[in-house]
Amino acid sequence: MASLPHYPVNDFGPAMKGMVIGAVGIVHVFLAQFAIGGGGLLCYFQWLGQSGREPAARRFLDGYFKALVLVSFVLGAMTGVAMWLTSIQVGARTIGLMIDEFHWVWATEWLCFAIEVAAGYAFLRYGARMSDRARLWLLILYTAAAWLSLFWINGILSWQLTPGRWLETHDLWAGFFNPSFWPSLLYRTLVAMTLAALAAVLVINTFDVDRETRRRLIHRAAHFLAPMVLMPLVALWYLAVLPEDSRRWLMGGSIAMTMFMGIAAGASLLIGGYAGVALLLRRLYINGATAALLLALAFGATAAGEFVREGARKPFTVRGTMYSSSIGIDEVVRLRRTGSVADDPWPLRDPERYASDELRLGAKVIRTQCEVCHTMDGANALNHLTDRWTMDQRRLNIAQLQRTKGFMPPFAGTPEEVEAVAQLLAWHQAGEPATWPMAGDRAEALVKIRAWMDEAGSRPASEVKP
Repeated sequence: MASLPHYPVNDFGPAMKGMVIGAVGIVHVFLAQFAIGGGGLLCYFQWLGQSGREPAARRFLDGYFKALVLVSFVLGAMTGVAMWLTSIQVGARTIGLMIDEFHWVWATEWLCFAIEVAAGYAFLRYGARMSDRARLWLLILYTAAAWLSLFWINGILSWQLTPGRWLETHDLWAGFFNPSFWPSLLYRTLVAMTLAALAAVLVINTFDVDRETRRRLIHRAAHFLAPMVLMPLVALWYLAVLPEDSRRWLMGGSIAMTMFMGIAAGASLLIGGYAGVALLLRRLYINGATAALLLALAFGATAAGEFVREGARKPFTVRGTMYSSSIGIDEVVRLRRTGSVADDPWPLRDPERYASDELRLGAKVIRTQCEVCHTMDGANALNHLTDRWTMDQRRLNIAQLQRTKGFMPPFAGTPEEVEAVAQLLAWHQAGEPATWPMAGDRAEALVKIRAWMDEAGSRPASEVKP
């Protein structure tokens, strides 16, 4: 059978790899959704202007579109490239699987993005010289291309969490139109409209026009906030289609995910309440500082929501197929015989600092199976999580990893690798002394480790019976 592929790795210091890709991804998603909603808002204002319903619509279009291009096109493109750069360093096998399964979908999404960018720059360059009818159709083309880009990428991202019948059939469309596809798409569309409206209120406050004109434009932009009333219903729909174990993480099984879900819901509720009462019912004027605060709340809700979406997949990057460690679900049994790093060709950084070959083995195992979600002393540090464990606790908890924490994958290596990791943690917590002999009970420990691993099995926690 083929050996486990090992890719060159990057060390992000105290920041775990998942944190790095998460930070880049949150910014990119925020900007991309702003660009999608912004297109629809521009179409609305173009219609208001050419129909004579809003005299200042042209002024809004010129100012808002420049902000859209500068912020979304430039920063959005930069963070998009950064997403690919970090993804191939953190989860090369997952990205490879996604491209293998959905390469034509990716190609279609990129085509839509190319049309979006071309239409956007065409409007920026030639919009002032075009007729109202041509301007509207160009903005419609931009908006459609932007939303279709979301449509295609949403199918791939939601497949990771709820692949549905794809697990049995491996049919592309069964994976694409998966159980969470429609609630996810609708929710992201509502978020895009919300971000566009909040950004519009901020931009309008920079216009050198009288207060009444700004108030009128703000009220027009606020119409795009009205669909927020649907968000709770769509969120409940999305929650209902999640796998049972993922739903448990969100509903109290993982306090971090429950807390972030609460942040996303609370921030959204504050924005929706303020928009409904102040903007839509009472038609109040909002100054730039308030608009910036609402947009910051929206960014917080986006960040928390993306954390929840990513966390709900654990212990997988693709549910039922690949673990967060980039090890296939069906590879664990084989790796428990051969070892997870037996073919790892990449040297450790400063290998001479380790006091023995066993510790170097443990460091390689941690690099392969743990570093996506953990560091030694930084974020989510193994040293802090295990510093009160006895040696036998370390051995048992690593050997039965999916029972230790249900959102972690089973350990995919030999008993010798479990022992090496346990010894590395103990050595690290002892201050990294220059010498570290093998444990005197090593032979007995390996027998116990093998028994513990056999007892836990090689399947994820959702399939393990107590």
